[in-house]
Amino acid sequence: MRLGAHLSIAKGLLNTVTMAAEIKANTFQFFTRNPRGGAARTIPANEITAWQEVRKKFDLYPIAGHLPYTVNLGATLGRQQEFARMVLYEDTLRVAAIGGEYLITHPGHHDGDREAALKRIIQSIEEAYLSIPDPVPMLLLETMAGQGKEIGSLEDLRFILAGLGWPERVGVCLDSAHLFASGWDLRTLSGCSQLVKELETSFGLEKVKVMHLNDSLVPLGSHRDRHAGIGRGELGREGIANIVNDRFFSTLTLILETPVKNYKEYGDEIALVKQLNLDDDEKPVL
Repeated sequence: MRLGAHLSIAKGLLNTVTMAAEIKANTFQFFTRNPRGGAARTIPANEITAWQEVRKKFDLYPIAGHLPYTVNLGATLGRQQEFARMVLYEDTLRVAAIGGEYLITHPGHHDGDREAALKRIIQSIEEAYLSIPDPVPMLLLETMAGQGKEIGSLEDLRFILAGLGWPERVGVCLDSAHLFASGWDLRTLSGCSQLVKELETSFGLEKVKVMHLNDSLVPLGSHRDRHAGIGRGELGREGIANIVNDRFFSTLTLILETPVKNYKEYGDEIALVKQLNLDDDEKPVL
């Protein structure tokens, strides 16, 4: 199982490796720049060289960068749209420079016209991401809770992927809390199985690479984005167990984004997820 958490690289990638080892993670996600602003840390070449060696030693893969929340690829033309495209372009190169496998982003918001915003997202990805030659990290669009004017339902993601022409290097990142809040009941094995079937129908399971494994502070179908600690929310231990023992979801890279005061708390949550995870021959078959 590839299981980790969201960690900071503010004190350097080598320090993040130490953090990952402390919580017994074999993967992690990091913000590519300040999540509420535009500042980005420059990673020197010698740090990247040392990082490449150390990540092999500690078996850290895949690594995912996450764009800041201020990025809105669906914004109307203007400064906000220019900022979104600039960040997507620059941070694709930033994650590529350290050999990161994935770049995750919230799709964006609409201003009342969802389809127009979806078309702007397609154009932004074409011009600011697909224009960059390989090798680059795979861009993953995250499923959202549907709060306010958020874009990020399965239908939205299918529209975007189809509009892009189904490029190999654009895929999907699930979020268990967002999916639950949007109406997918993952508290049961049948609910998990139903979602897997819908993912296969919508864009194919090969497009889905990562899941943000979060419990939900809010009820099913509430369309609010509120994470809770593993086993301490509306999904509960049973729901988390059903997710990590689903034969498809368990193959994904699982990243915790639960609310913690200190990253070391992720160690307890990772231990709990491992405890809930059954051996492959014990996983249920529906």
